[in-house]
Amino acid sequence: MAAVASPRSVPRAFVWRRLHSLTGLWFLIFLLEHMFTNSQAAIFFGASIPWFVNSVNFLHHLPYLPLVETLLLGVPMALHAIWGVWYMFTAKSNAVGRGGKSPHLKYERNKAYSMQRITAWLILVGIIFHVAQMRFIMYPVKQHMSKHSEAFGRYKVDSNLYKVATQLGVTVYGSAAIDAEKQKLSSLKNKMSLVEKRKNDLGDAGVYDKEKEEIYQNIATLQDQEKLVAGLTHFHLAKDQVVIASKKSADLILLNVRQAFQSLWMCILYTVFVLAAVIHGCNGFWTFCITWGLLLSKKSQNSWVHFSYGLAFVMVALGSLAIWGSFFFNAGIHG
Repeated sequence: MAAVASPRSVPRAFVWRRLHSLTGLWFLIFLLEHMFTNSQAAIFFGASIPWFVNSVNFLHHLPYLPLVETLLLGVPMALHAIWGVWYMFTAKSNAVGRGGKSPHLKYERNKAYSMQRITAWLILVGIIFHVAQMRFIMYPVKQHMSKHSEAFGRYKVDSNLYKVATQLGVTVYGSAAIDAEKQKLSSLKNKMSLVEKRKNDLGDAGVYDKEKEEIYQNIATLQDQEKLVAGLTHFHLAKDQVVIASKKSADLILLNVRQAFQSLWMCILYTVFVLAAVIHGCNGFWTFCITWGLLLSKKSQNSWVHFSYGLAFVMVALGSLAIWGSFFFNAGIHG
């Protein structure tokens, strides 16, 4: 009786490499969207068009946003990063000579292979820095009021800040204004003792009462004032800093972009990150098309190189507009 050969299972490394390739494509798509959205910040500073605010508000009003961010951004990027770190530690570059100790080839693809690993390190550092800065350190603090949510952020005062704040329609609080809100809260608390006593006198009978409605409105006003003061006092302010409050988180994110790109060194640092991300993403896109059998002939592969160059140019232009457009329009250089 002839033996039946058992089917060979797909190697685990093959599956991981394919997942790494797919998540890399997803990273490129997100990167293109992210740069396009951020480039609109410079357009706002230059022409007062609220595209950036509208785009970010749209994203922030998506249902189940934390779940969406985790599943569509966090998990794919974590998978790509984990396998990518393994690549970075095990890869052996052969595009640069090492004093005759190892052979090297000066072909373009060997150089691209080496560049892919170098840019991966830069991206890893850049993403950690960017997320820590924009998503945690500078991210607006939210307070949920009775009828709306209010976002709060801390900003350094400069000659153009009040002009931008007026354009956005946000409220600026200096130390004196914050003290006034704290005093207002103290006065409300003093009055609420009489309101609470009257509320207890009326009882909880299930009958509509106009006076009781006004009492609960007063209670809501006090609670809103408490949350307002909590948001305003969340930050320790230096003499040259203020707190800005807005019903739209996107307003404060725009101000965060503005504040970050007032620093020349921050602009240079982010430019390096953008260049690394674009080189890594576009070269990876070319490799993705070959890996998945989309580019089989030498002619199609050569043609797609030009497309990748064009895509890289567009992405660098968008990233540069976000960084340097914000810097020149609103860092006081032309103000």
